[in-house]
Amino acid sequence: MEINKKLNLKKEAAIISEYFSPRIISEVNDQYVKLAKIKGENIPWHNHKDEDELFYIIEGSLLMEIENEPSFEMKTGDLFVVKKGINHRVSSVNECLIMLIESKSTQHTGNVVSDVTKNIDQQKY
Repeated sequence: MEINKKLNLKKEAAIISEYFSPRIISEVNDQYVKLAKIKGENIPWHNHKDEDELFYIIEGSLLMEIENEPSFEMKTGDLFVVKKGINHRVSSVNECLIMLIESKSTQHTGNVVSDVTKNIDQQKY
């Protein structure tokens, strides 16, 4: 990851070939800035015990599900923060491009391991 590099989110996203596979594109203090493409329903219910997770929809729409709450659709330009300890999962009928801002300690699917779970090394370009 280069320091002082201007990034174009859509160009960075063009490199992503797998759904539900976040890619770290930058850092801000103790946070990673990540891009991910979402399509389908592969993310398991999970939470991040000690970290909040910011979702920003760059393109498309995303179904956000919060346990024991009504689900809601996020559209291009929407932002939502899942607070630490809250069970959640996301899905999308059509391809959706999202930006995530997460603490460097955030595990992809919390303590739940599934076939889509990626460790930090797998999230680096």
